[in-house]
Amino acid sequence: MLSMSSINAGDIKKGDYVIFKDAPCVVAGTEFMNPGKGSAIMRVRYKNLRTGSVQEYTHRTTEFVEAANVTKKEMQFLYVQGDDVVFMDPRTYDQAVIPTSLLEDKLLYLIPDLVCWTLWLDDTAIGVILPPNIVLTVTESQEAVAGNRVNAPKKEVVTETGLKVQAPLFIKEGERIIVSTDDGSYVSRAN
Repeated sequence: MLSMSSINAGDIKKGDYVIFKDAPCVVAGTEFMNPGKGSAIMRVRYKNLRTGSVQEYTHRTTEFVEAANVTKKEMQFLYVQGDDVVFMDPRTYDQAVIPTSLLEDKLLYLIPDLVCWTLWLDDTAIGVILPPNIVLTVTESQEAVAGNRVNAPKKEVVTETGLKVQAPLFIKEGERIIVSTDDGSYVSRAN
């Protein structure tokens, strides 16, 4: 059964897991508004974890929203199969399948054997928390253009997963770089 704890609508933030219209949802975005007259409101974008659909709803900040009882479990990425991503518990060898629709912006960070946290609602895997940085190998890199040296210039490189990253001009094909999973930005060269 789901937990009956609740969150004040004024305290909802992106990434929270809630039950909205009897369905588990993740908060995809929020916007607090205080119109001056009347009470403050919180406009919330909910992403349904079963269907992947996104719905916007406006709450008064005095309302309460049911929190979903989400747990975390450390697992290892195995492979993508069709519309599913398969993870394995390295201790028990149990496998979990998560639809790609729930990981859309994280797919290009998944590399073999990557250890991350899977999120569970009841007995269903519903999402993934990636490590803050990952190491990727550069598979495509343009040669630096002579004279292009103003304000720490960057060039686009392509990694083994297909992720495009703005990296310094000195990064070459075959090098391993550290990339932030938060925004896909270049962090540094990997040792």
